[in-house]
Amino acid sequence: MNITTATAANAAGTVSVRTTDQGVPVELHIDPRELRHGAGHLAGQILALSRRATLEAAALRRSELASQGMPDALLDRMGLPTRDEVARVQQADDEQRQPTSWLRSV
Repeated sequence: MNITTATAANAAGTVSVRTTDQGVPVELHIDPRELRHGAGHLAGQILALSRRATLEAAALRRSELASQGMPDALLDRMGLPTRDEVARVQQADDEQRQPTSWLRSV
């Protein structure tokens, strides 16, 4: 059985998640320094990275199936994203994470 996986990591490389194209996490790496930010923050990062890795793995799966001759219409019906769709989602996620201010609360 061929299982497609992809890995996503935060900008610092301190948290990474590898998932299948179905969203099943198969590997998780957390640098101990990340624990200082609290469980809620860490959980949010893990979920966001899981979604990103799942999309990437699904796009890889689509590419694999397309290279084996599966028609685009069928791939669309399967819900497998294109590389362009993944890039748009990732760009939207990145824009949401941009700081609105460099000031921090005191």
